[in-house]
Amino acid sequence: MSLALSSDRLLDLAKSRAPADRERLLLAIVDLCDAPGGGEGMKASQVQGLLNSIFMSLVVEAERDIRRRLSEKLADADWAPPALINVLALDEIEIAAPIIASSPVLQDTDLLRLLIEATVEHQIEIARRPRLPQTAVAAILAKAEPAVLSALASNKTAELSLDDMEQLVEMSRQVTSLRTPLSRHPLLTQRLAERLYLWVGLALRQALAERFRLDKRALDRAIAAAIAEIQSAAPDEIEGVTLPSAEEREAMERKLIDKLHQAGQLRPGYLVRTLREGRLSLFATALAMLGRFDADHVRRALDSDRPELLALACSAVGIDRSVFPAILQMVRELNADRPGGGEDSARRASGAFGPVTAKVAHAAFRQAAGAL
Repeated sequence: MSLALSSDRLLDLAKSRAPADRERLLLAIVDLCDAPGGGEGMKASQVQGLLNSIFMSLVVEAERDIRRRLSEKLADADWAPPALINVLALDEIEIAAPIIASSPVLQDTDLLRLLIEATVEHQIEIARRPRLPQTAVAAILAKAEPAVLSALASNKTAELSLDDMEQLVEMSRQVTSLRTPLSRHPLLTQRLAERLYLWVGLALRQALAERFRLDKRALDRAIAAAIAEIQSAAPDEIEGVTLPSAEEREAMERKLIDKLHQAGQLRPGYLVRTLREGRLSLFATALAMLGRFDADHVRRALDSDRPELLALACSAVGIDRSVFPAILQMVRELNADRPGGGEDSARRASGAFGPVTAKVAHAAFRQAAGAL
């Protein structure tokens, strides 16, 4: 098609009010701007103003599929109007993803604004962005959203400092999804690998030992010694021995849970174990530590007539919905049928496990238990 015919066709499309023609005009303008020879001329202020006006007026009326195709076409365009790029970056995630991943037009301030205003799905895409700047890395670490942190740990080109890596390794105590990408990260040092080794599974321990030539036997002995010390610290009821007071027992339990936490061995499954052993106080201490709850809030929830509070706390620390009925039954057996509320309330408590996230469950527990 000749240039004259192309121009005539564009004029015809511009005069038409039909949605299909408006969409064809939108894509045709992109192709025209992206044609060889466009180059620096498209970045001139007058041209940018005109393009922005045209694109924004057309995008407002464009269907979802057209916006998605427009996003894909503009993802690598350095001449695209910044206002348009920012509008597309805030669109539905399928539309925004190509822009967030590749657009050279997005500036550091744009990424920071998206991290504040956009959804978690948008934040994940930002964390995956190649050569993510340090300002965005700092913002992600400050928000500490687990899914976004995991995406950041998997981004091998992000501008991570040694302090950032240390923070991620420390966060991996609680956020298990960080462990695998961190174990493979090119910026992981031997010192950080030795710390990470303490709370990962056997497969990752083997991988870390091979990659950094760690003294696996020495590290395993240290872990075994820590666990043995933890277990020996538990008070035993031996005949002829004076049992500790309630205050002493509580202090010992806090010490035990703190050591388990430091060794990376405090996990949701431990809560079930404490109840099976009939140690309700230890369960409450472990639940408070795992969820970073106020210990008094946990005790209030256990003694209340609202089992949904216990369900919220369990949901927040990663307990599965299917396990909760057994936990509630064991707690009631050890706590004079508290939390009360009967069978109906127990059924309602299952609603704490979905579709809300662990973060929402955590906030809901803190608010409700604090109001008791």
